[in-house]
Amino acid sequence: MPIYHTLGIIPAKRHTVFRKPDGKLYAEELVSTEGFSSLYSLVYHCHPPTMVKALGEPYSVEPKIARAKHLRHTSLIGFNIKPEDDYLQSRKPVLVNNDLHISLAAPKRSMTDYFYKNSQADEVIFIHEGTGTLKTGFGKIRFAYGDYLVIPRGTIYQLEFDNEQNRLFIVESFSPIRTPKRYRNSFGQLEEHSPYCERDIKRPSDLETIDAHGDFKVLIKKQGIMYPYIYSTHPFDFIGWDGFHYPWAFSIHDFEPITGRLHQPPPVHQTFEGHNFVICSFVPRKYDYHPLSIPAPYNHSNVDSDEVLYYVDGDFMSRKSVVKGQITLHPGGIPHGPHPGTVEQSIGKESTEELAVMIDPFRPLMLTEDAVAIEDEGYYKSWQS
Repeated sequence: MPIYHTLGIIPAKRHTVFRKPDGKLYAEELVSTEGFSSLYSLVYHCHPPTMVKALGEPYSVEPKIARAKHLRHTSLIGFNIKPEDDYLQSRKPVLVNNDLHISLAAPKRSMTDYFYKNSQADEVIFIHEGTGTLKTGFGKIRFAYGDYLVIPRGTIYQLEFDNEQNRLFIVESFSPIRTPKRYRNSFGQLEEHSPYCERDIKRPSDLETIDAHGDFKVLIKKQGIMYPYIYSTHPFDFIGWDGFHYPWAFSIHDFEPITGRLHQPPPVHQTFEGHNFVICSFVPRKYDYHPLSIPAPYNHSNVDSDEVLYYVDGDFMSRKSVVKGQITLHPGGIPHGPHPGTVEQSIGKESTEELAVMIDPFRPLMLTEDAVAIEDEGYYKSWQS
């Protein structure tokens, strides 16, 4: 997120002498993206971030593909993913391609015995149920229902949950997650027509410097392999930092919908973008106000993209029998549209309370074994009645 931010203590000039009270030097680290050509932050540690004590045995966490090629409208009942104690073990990839992985998770316990770093992807964690704190060396971010947590690759983090009732919808992006380009000016500032602005962004606060020695386990994911690292100093030993590369959060409840006299196309709901996909937010809004408008979406042929909709809450006038946590996948190549009777029923309605996250990937998604296990096998016939 291109907003300059700083926490803690930093020297007046970068790459200069910066000493601890005992006269020893703090360890400076440049955390950069796309080499030295994109966003970066300068971090100052109590100890060098290279203090590796031991390495564990790597193991695969690659998704197990059950259906690589398919052309069938698909529905997954997301809340059928069973809760598990461990955060990482609870993450179940369901839809994947070479640009992104979509996972569901229902973790019951906070991360206390280890830290996690995704070195292959930015993560967007949508909080469907639960509250807690995202803890990183950059500081802390409180989260609640409806928050998107945006965690750039390379960030070591822990999730601390307030209770055991947690449901997460997770997108791993193999390209940087950004705000939509059409909403930014040449300086990166969100413009007046953007559905949200910098005031809505939650940035890290409450920097806690943990200067400690011991055995600190960091699980690092790279190319589908998990690498257990043991460091001799605490990962959250930041004394200060500044820059543009850090985790941040945005609430779906702060997305201001764009409406019109006639039905607005999905791009007006766009919230984030990555390479070859977009993430959109459907929020409560007024319906179209032309006297002859039809609020229900029209039939749509996805010629060159799949469409994924994750249902969060509220009523969906275009669908029958929608449940919370349901995922629908409408693959490119065949049309989809409102269920029978819903078009007529939508006429004259003034607003909707629906809440959903939509992802349009521009390359086909594959279904994993975890997806097939929670599939509603009759969904493709649901337009018949």
